[in-house]
Amino acid sequence: MIEMTAEHEEDGEVRGAATPRRAQRKMAPIVPAQNIAGRALVFVIAIMTFLSCLTFGAVTLVRSTAAVWENQISREATIQIKPVDGMDMEAALTSVAEIAARFPGVKATNIVDRDATARLLAPWLGSGLNIDELPVPRLVVVTIDENNPPNFAAMREALTNTIASASLDDHRTWVDRLVAMARTTVTIGMLVLVLMLSATVLTVVFATRGAMAGNGHIIEVLHFVGAEARFIARQFRQQFLVTGMKGAAAGGVAAIVVFLLFSFWASRNMATPQADQAVALFGSFAIGWAGYLGVVLMVMVIGALTAATSHATVIAYLSDLDTRQTDGG
Repeated sequence: MIEMTAEHEEDGEVRGAATPRRAQRKMAPIVPAQNIAGRALVFVIAIMTFLSCLTFGAVTLVRSTAAVWENQISREATIQIKPVDGMDMEAALTSVAEIAARFPGVKATNIVDRDATARLLAPWLGSGLNIDELPVPRLVVVTIDENNPPNFAAMREALTNTIASASLDDHRTWVDRLVAMARTTVTIGMLVLVLMLSATVLTVVFATRGAMAGNGHIIEVLHFVGAEARFIARQFRQQFLVTGMKGAAAGGVAAIVVFLLFSFWASRNMATPQADQAVALFGSFAIGWAGYLGVVLMVMVIGALTAATSHATVIAYLSDLDTRQTDGG
């Protein structure tokens, strides 16, 4: 009896030692993490995310600038008076401002003074310019009602009848061209973004197939003994989701750092006339909260896209495996 009891105790110890091992075997992942979450794949996803975020930020900046241009075209017009011999420029400016102010739809008129005119010409003619010594045209800015714009043709005729050298510019020609160019740039940027996401999908497809090739015998055995395709695909999806989020987060953070550095550099180098002209055309070179929110969404989209692509690839592979098995049978 003692010997039998000892044998039973030894069997219990063996079974007790085997139970954790079996539990460990059950807990072991179908797809080892080291086969998927490699540095190469994380690095590739990070690069693609970084480039995608930069493209998205550039598109956001261009779109916001185009919106500003469209708002400006509906708010302002400019009257230009070219100097001629014997003209009293100040009186002519006052006269055209009063004529423009009489038209319905004009909210206000503002004469651009000498100092402001000199600042506008400083990028080309330098600072300390005395505009009285040069035949420099003078400007009157007309603020108009966006919902009820004035009759520009009638205003233009009234101005030229009073001051022959006066001309009205509603900015529509060149601003329309800039807006069209901005929209074309946005379209190209979106196409580039689609190409980058497509390249990311193809990269994940190849990585998934490589991981499946390395664990093909395990996958086939599990599948043929009754494991559902969704169960196997879920293992790949979880691993690739972690991998995709790591790479996407790294690329997104790098893109945000670039945007912040560029915005800081632009703010430190705006104290020049050339920078004033650039700000007038392109704004403050900041993508704003919408751009940063877009970067976060881009990171989440790429992470989810990575997981979904791996899932679809595994399902397609197992479906093809079933088809080959049926045909072979």
